[in-house]
Amino acid sequence: MSTVTDPIADLLARVRNGAQAQKPELFVPYSKIKADVVRILKEEGYITDYELDRTAAHPRIKITNKLVNRSCAITGLKRVSRPGLRRYVGAQEVPRVLGGMGISILSTPRGVLSGREAKKQNVGGELLAYVW
Repeated sequence: MSTVTDPIADLLARVRNGAQAQKPELFVPYSKIKADVVRILKEEGYITDYELDRTAAHPRIKITNKLVNRSCAITGLKRVSRPGLRRYVGAQEVPRVLGGMGISILSTPRGVLSGREAKKQNVGGELLAYVW
């Protein structure tokens, strides 16, 4: 098994590929940060459900895509902060995605939060990704 240098980008690529292929469910290797990012996607309504699958040799996350009119609710994902260039934003600088139609995902001192929740709690952090 090969090592992945950017596990969050790997998660986003798998979700993007599953959405474009209209797969009803997909599996990604488990880590705490990936589980938190997937939790945000569920809370914001981009996926139907997720659960931790421990039946395999290594734990993994089973993601159930939300299919609306035979197309996935996720139309795009973009990794913002990456290992080669980290991007941090303050509480007042959290960007709006597509004029409020999308979300930004941040890693803050209070955990992984959506952009709206980070603004509400008045915290900034590392800008992980945009989802629309």
